Amino acid sequence: MLYCLTWASSTLVDTTPGVLKAWQVYANEYGFNGADAALRSHGRRLYDTLQDYCRPRSQAELQVAVQRFESIVIAGGPIVLPGASTLLQRIGAGSPHTASGWSIVTSSTNVYASKVLGVCGLPPPPLGLVSSSDVANGKPHPAPYLAGARRLGVDPKNCIVVEDAPSGILSARAAGCIVIAVCTSHTRQQLLASGSNPQYIVKDLTRLSARWIGEALEVFIDESAT
Repeated sequence: MLYCLTWASSTLVDTTPGVLKAWQVYANEYGFNGADAALRSHGRRLYDTLQDYCRPRSQAELQVAVQRFESIVIAGGPIVLPGASTLLQRIGAGSPHTASGWSIVTSSTNVYASKVLGVCGLPPPPLGLVSSSDVANGKPHPAPYLAGARRLGVDPKNCIVVEDAPSGILSARAAGCIVIAVCTSHTRQQLLASGSNPQYIVKDLTRLSARWIGEALEVFIDESAT
């Protein structure tokens, strides 16, 4: 029995078509392999990956590149992943006044994350989210999920993190959280081979359910059919 759920935004929403298109646009302009960049960058801060691949000459140029990239992704039509709406509704409907229940820790900017949630009709986290703008070090560093636990006002060991990317899993594990990995961007075999070592692996969010018992959130995990 734990006190909160903390999510990577990509476990709630699928932005794959837009992400692939954005990387291809930038690959054509800067001369690198877009498919390779999309694979290697998953779960990392866009600030960091664009610096690696595009080598912007200034912070101002980097900011413009990030905003343009995120605009292409949103235009690509993000969709809600299976089970996300139902699980958030259950958590929100039964949440006591003294507990927020969940937050989002994302490698994207706060503007982008808010827009994607709005486009998909998902509720914003009650106490806000942690974005790439809020931490000096992105995933796989523990800073993002440590910040998420602070935002919720709980010890990291009382947080369940739902992640889909090895870098995010490593971040959450390093922060001391319990991690459920979903196979929405990587297969079970890829997650196991990555060495990120989540405590649980499930097919998607339809394999999770939750209920409030007082101010504690009890989470049920079905690891079958992954």
